[in-house]
Amino acid sequence: MERENQFIGESGAFLDAVEQAGRAAPLERPVLVIGERGTGKELIAERLHRLSQRWDGPLITLNCAALPETLIEAELFGHEAGAFTGATKARAGAFEESDGGTLFLDELATLSAAAQERLLRAVEYGEVTRIGSNHPQKVDVRIVAATNENLPALVDRGTFRADLLDRLSFEVVTLPPLRAREGDILILADYFGRRMAVELDWPEWPGFGEEATAVMESHRWPGNVRELRNAVERAVYRWDPARGPVDLIQLDPFESPWRPRSTKPKAAQEAPANAAEPAAAEPEPETDDFKAAVENYERRLLETALEKARYNQRLTAKSLNLSYDQLRHALKRHDLIG
Repeated sequence: MERENQFIGESGAFLDAVEQAGRAAPLERPVLVIGERGTGKELIAERLHRLSQRWDGPLITLNCAALPETLIEAELFGHEAGAFTGATKARAGAFEESDGGTLFLDELATLSAAAQERLLRAVEYGEVTRIGSNHPQKVDVRIVAATNENLPALVDRGTFRADLLDRLSFEVVTLPPLRAREGDILILADYFGRRMAVELDWPEWPGFGEEATAVMESHRWPGNVRELRNAVERAVYRWDPARGPVDLIQLDPFESPWRPRSTKPKAAQEAPANAAEPAAAEPEPETDDFKAAVENYERRLLETALEKARYNQRLTAKSLNLSYDQLRHALKRHDLIG
């Protein structure tokens, strides 16, 4: 329980990705880690480093999206004093700092064309040249890169170099989203809940109630493990352990009756009132099967309400003015839940 970053889960899709990374770790080859935000790409990079022969060398992480285009090359390759405005002294870049170890390049797809070209040379020849210098330096660095983008599609669009992709994709580890990790949601939730309970000095961990469990299992978790952790820790810290199992999960921390409305775009504000287009008339329904048409309409209503409520069934029932049992019955009738 001491470590912040651990691999938690037992689903086949997740364990396959972890095993794939473990097999690639001892090889002195680049690895690409692909996955949605919050799926644990940095954990895979750490695993690749710790299980390699470079485990006692440096592991340097550089988030390519966190730096402006004008600075990314200086961060990667370093610079000499006076190379540009503000460069008052020489500075080693990420490649030099990770010499003998691993360089983890997060958000790889955000690199500029110029940075991609220089990165390609560094990967191919194992040497880098500081900005403002004419003397290349040899470096011994293993590259692990991560992105949530479809890199082959970016190559097709001409925004990512095909030759660089070829060099970096010796092995590609694709992490499954949390919604595809069968059984792992509650395992992770219990782990994060227990950690938070310890942090809050609760006498014991009461677990989760039925409603909280249902919310977590039905939510799509677009932010994956990171979103789940935030939701669980927020729920635990707001809960009174004397009430028993934690049974209230707020998925959207911004949800509030006093939530400010988004301001309209300037063009919309300036548009004259009489310039609004008339609403399109709804087409006359055409059907020769009344029962089927009603069933289809009811299913669409349920699907839309579920999506608006972020798949929280109790909120969905409230929005449709149904009891929870009535909603569950309707969802089962339309095969929208198991």
